[in-house]
Amino acid sequence: MAYQTPRLLIIPGLHDSGRAHWQSWLQAQYRDARRVQQRDYATPHLPRWAERIQRTLEQAGPGEWIAVAHSFGCLALARHLLEQPDSPIRQALLVAPAEPNKFGIADLLPQRRLAIPSTLIASQNDPWMSAANAQRWAGRWGSSFSNLGPVGHINAESGFGPFPLAKRWVEAARARAAREQRARHAGFSEWSFAV
Repeated sequence: MAYQTPRLLIIPGLHDSGRAHWQSWLQAQYRDARRVQQRDYATPHLPRWAERIQRTLEQAGPGEWIAVAHSFGCLALARHLLEQPDSPIRQALLVAPAEPNKFGIADLLPQRRLAIPSTLIASQNDPWMSAANAQRWAGRWGSSFSNLGPVGHINAESGFGPFPLAKRWVEAARARAAREQRARHAGFSEWSFAV
């Protein structure tokens, strides 16, 4: 069977990501991308939001995914990964996660390394989570960490329409997945150079 490149899963935060938001821009770059649609974007209910991620994946059919989450969507993705150890999501980009303590849900989130490679991007002056707390969560989850400086909540209101950094991350993640897939399925003759 031919290798299928992982598809892109967009997981917005509260109030969704509007047309001017970088997540909408990123989704438009990939024709096979899917967006998790919450029934109520105004009510941050972690178990329901994590369940919507699972339903979206089931409805999309088999295949691997790369997830790009923003704000409360990062928390929903972390919860999904905790509840679904066999999730088809293979890599995750967590951008400007919301502070779990603002919602009283820190104990519902993974307290150790996530089962997949992840990158957490934060801001020095994000009103939704301090850079120090973002770095703590990144450490807890085993995520590589990047602080973009004083750029707010990394959303449309703080000037993030196109976000080339996110697209570069997706491209690198897809390339990494392709390399891993080739290595898993390489025939003996392909490895004979190592003898």
